[in-house]
This record gives sequence, C-alpha cells and structure tokens, in this order.
Amino acid sequence: MKIVRAHRLQLWHDTSNISDIFLLESSVQTIAHTMESLWAQYLKTVDITKHSKNWWDLNCNRDLEKYRFSKHIEDWKQFRNMVKKTKQMFFDQKIQEIANKSCGSWTLMTWVIKWKLPAIEVIKYNNQPCLEIKDLWQALHFTFNRVQNWQINVSLLNELLNKHSSVWLSFSKVEFINAISKCNNSSTPGPDKLLWKYLKTIVNDSRYLKKFIDIVDACVELGY
Repeated sequence: MKIVRAHRLQLWHDTSNISDIFLLESSVQTIAHTMESLWAQYLKTVDITKHSKNWWDLNCNRDLEKYRFSKHIEDWKQFRNMVKKTKQMFFDQKIQEIANKSCGSWTLMTWVIKWKLPAIEVIKYNNQPCLEIKDLWQALHFTFNRVQNWQINVSLLNELLNKHSSVWLSFSKVEFINAISKCNNSSTPGPDKLLWKYLKTIVNDSRYLKKFIDIVDACVELGY
C-alpha cells in the first residue's frame, strides 16, 4: 500500500474554513493533483497472459515452473491439483464476501438465474401505449406545446401550509465511514484514480477523515 502511505504524506490542505466555491475547488483540485501524481509515480505495466487471473498465486507459479523444468507427469498432476485447489479457495472466499459483506446472498443469484424486471405501467398518449422512444418523444412534444401557454393559478400555492426550514446537519464521522464501507474494494477506479480501498485506508486517520467531511459539508452549504 505504498500509494496510500504517500497519500498520508501529501494529502494535506486546509479545509477548516471553505467559505466560497473558489476555496472548495482549490481543495478538491489539491486532492486530484496529488492522486494523479501518485498514480503516475507508482503505475506499472502489467503483461497480460493466459495466467493473468485473480486466483493465480505463487503456489501455482511454483508448481508450473517445477513441471516445466522436469516434464514429469507427476509434477503436471501436482500443478493441476494446485490450480484446482487455489481456484476453489479463491471463489469460496468471494462467495463469503458477497454473502456477508456486500448486498447479501441475493447478489449470488446473478450467477445462476437472471433477475426478473419489476412490473411497470406503460406510458399512454391518446389511449395508445408508448412502446418506442419515438412515441415517447412525440407524446412529450405535443403535451408540452399544448400546455406551454396555459394560464396558471398561482393562488393555489397559498393553500399550502408554511413550514419551518430544516437545518442541514453536518456529516458525522460514523455516517461517512458507514457510507464508504459498503463500497466494493475491487471496483474499477474513476477518472480521479482513487480506489475505494485507498479512501478507506486514508480516512482511518482522523485528520484526513475530517478534511473529507469538511469538503462534503462545504458542497452542501455552497450548493455546489
């Protein structure tokens, strides 16, 4: 986790007083530039081969090299058994991770059966169902043109009860950690190159956790 340790050294920017959008963008850009430079620094080229599998480990590599050197049938059988055992352990672990830490056992259903789409009600225009995109656009077009010049009785708004404005509470540390803990560590990074597993490691430090919460709260307060 070299890149994470590098984050801890460089991800330092004053976020305690973000009073305008300029300061907010500056804080976010600091994190983005740091991630970009670290990604370029620790990026390495990976050669894709037929053995480029997530389950492949050093034991498989060791037994394969042993067979290549000896060419004995017994070494080949040992290699095949090691591959089978390694794959079984890998996928058993994945199943446990999905069943216990992710969305529950229902996520595993995609491996054996297709999900049924929820029942929906078809949009109708002139008592005819809109089954194609062109029908939906035509319905939207004619409906908009028919009502765009209608007079609106704004007095109806006076019947609504006035309610006090709710105060937006700041994000708590527990709320932030619980939110990102549900994210998949193996997901593909976005343009910011920030993997979920890296972010989870960074916010283990309370100083950096506070900085992320400051940025999130500033986005809400400034309407950004």
